[in-house]
Amino acid sequence: MTQTSNDFLQLGPVSLSSRLIVGTGKYETLEQTRECLLTSGANMVTVAIRRVKPPQPGEQSLWDVIPDDMHILPNTAGCYTVEDCLRTARLARELLGEERGRLVKVEVIGDPKTLFPDVTATIAATEALVKEGFVCLPYITDDPVSCLKLVDVGATAVMPLAAPIGSGLGIRNPFNLQIILEQVQQDAGVPVIVDAGVGTASDAAKAMEMGVAGILMNTAIAGAKNPELMASAMKSGVEAGRAAYLAGRMPQRLYATASSPIDGLITS
Repeated sequence: MTQTSNDFLQLGPVSLSSRLIVGTGKYETLEQTRECLLTSGANMVTVAIRRVKPPQPGEQSLWDVIPDDMHILPNTAGCYTVEDCLRTARLARELLGEERGRLVKVEVIGDPKTLFPDVTATIAATEALVKEGFVCLPYITDDPVSCLKLVDVGATAVMPLAAPIGSGLGIRNPFNLQIILEQVQQDAGVPVIVDAGVGTASDAAKAMEMGVAGILMNTAIAGAKNPELMASAMKSGVEAGRAAYLAGRMPQRLYATASSPIDGLITS
């Protein structure tokens, strides 16, 4: 799909040609995980460091099925305190190496039922990790004020939820998201990535048409009846939405306007 010659998503030191970031959880098999990662066309995959078993001799692990050319974005899923978040991020850096382990998706959960982030703890963890040299992409509520505070403490991107994690409800508050895009992405120059809530390709396309820099998803693909086919659909949805955003939609009008000019009509 033709967009622009240099339409890349820049996240710190990493440049991505795909604006779709995918996860690795909830797949039935490791082989299915690999197929979906490849089919999605994504350049970046996020991995829950606390939930992935270390490689065992003679046993295939998640690390074996992630394509070699995919950037790994470790996340701190499962953390409920700032201390746990910092410890997990440092573990990821030790596991992946100083350079590859610099990027981290910051998650500090405040409620185990809704999986909404603890805003105060997320901001504190992001600030601490930035000071340690991490490139932070924090998961946060769709609250413009919280997003701006993350920008103030040095977040490389902000990742507001569109709806609760794994809900598949789509964008529940497009008006808040639009404000975040204006204040964070347009005014502050910090990418906004929708994280959580996308359920199908039309949700992804709608978010991209609004102008978000990218979308991160997992359950929408892994939880589909045909995950491989949904991965392909999500790839197309993100690409189509991005192209439509760059193209600029026609003005919306209340009344019809003729597609063809009416001057010079043949009359009897």
